[in-house]
Amino acid sequence: MLYLVALLIGVVTGLRVGTALAVTAWGAWLGWLPVANTWASFTGHWIAVGIFTILAIVELIADQLPSTPSRKVPPQFGTRVVVGAFCGAVIGATASATIGGLIAGAIGAVIGTLGGAEARARLAAAFGKDPPAAFIEDAVAIIGGLLVVAAVA
Repeated sequence: MLYLVALLIGVVTGLRVGTALAVTAWGAWLGWLPVANTWASFTGHWIAVGIFTILAIVELIADQLPSTPSRKVPPQFGTRVVVGAFCGAVIGATASATIGGLIAGAIGAVIGTLGGAEARARLAAAFGKDPPAAFIEDAVAIIGGLLVVAAVA
């Protein structure tokens, strides 16, 4: 179950990097992710919660712009895989399974990045423009991220 949750937070990372970081930090701060005595305890500190939440908001705003770069180009793709691995490792740290969570999170990020890019392209084509597709992607990422982190609690 833990690896499935780590995989799913990776998928959320593929959709929205900042959202995955923010919901992981909020989950740790609220006590849903028991990371208090692990290497990941810093994620539950109010400063980490604030920084990750601001990053998530900036990403949500920036991704609505027409000049948003493709998530499949190497820098964006690599960032999503690394952040997915990190979020998966944080979830894995709750049960001393950091490496397994890291691997599952990275795999989920690849799935979310490639699948999310395809889904967004289809949604944008259906709407005739990108912003409605981005809003749908935002909603899926935020709701999905919260449900994934709450599943650990």
